Amino acid sequence: MSILLALDASSSACSAALLRRRPDAADELISRFALTPREHTRRLLPMVDEVLADAGVRPAELDAIAYGHGPGSFTGLRIASGAAQGLAYGLDRPLIGVSTLAALALGAHRRHGFRCLVTALDARMGEVYVAAWDCAQGLPAPQLDEAVVAPERLRLPAGHDGQAWVGVGSGWNLLSQMSAEVQAGVDQSLPEMEAAAADMALLAMPTLEEGRGLPAHLAQPVYLRNEVAWKKMNAGEVK
Repeated sequence: MSILLALDASSSACSAALLRRRPDAADELISRFALTPREHTRRLLPMVDEVLADAGVRPAELDAIAYGHGPGSFTGLRIASGAAQGLAYGLDRPLIGVSTLAALALGAHRRHGFRCLVTALDARMGEVYVAAWDCAQGLPAPQLDEAVVAPERLRLPAGHDGQAWVGVGSGWNLLSQMSAEVQAGVDQSLPEMEAAAADMALLAMPTLEEGRGLPAHLAQPVYLRNEVAWKKMNAGEVK
């Protein structure tokens, strides 16, 4: 049996989830999710306590801690990585960072059945964080590497067996700034969807089962825009 805790604060949403996988039974997934802008520090650890209590799991029984490593809100990523590292250090458990863009893709696939997804988050400064995925095998397989680009420079991957692309994430609020090719190539968009720890738990479990978690001190947020992010942090401008 494997038990994994996941947490996320990469966007305006805050979430925690516990995934228990047994060899002879269906997965048990317990989660909490709330839109809590500017309240992540106050809400995240209580959510962790709630999912542990609901599952009847003591912290010492956890096999690994997963967290949304980005891209996303610089402040939120630091909150989530700090909380995850603290738990991992205290429990001497491995950490597993999960892409927020991949979690968005899995969430849209699980909830709506979409297969080919372009996930995009508003990166501010006139740019979007973006990646593309194919969920034909259940979990999202990358079709376009994660990058930060201006909306007008976004290009869709080549066609996928006639499957329409679906846009997911806040970056699609900037659809009007994207090229005519992108606007025509995306069948529909879900800009209101947020990444969730429940999907991160499902993405992290194969890594745990393969023994590929990292020591806590090696885990780092993924900003995709490191130089700009650090300049802003040093100037105290991160929001």
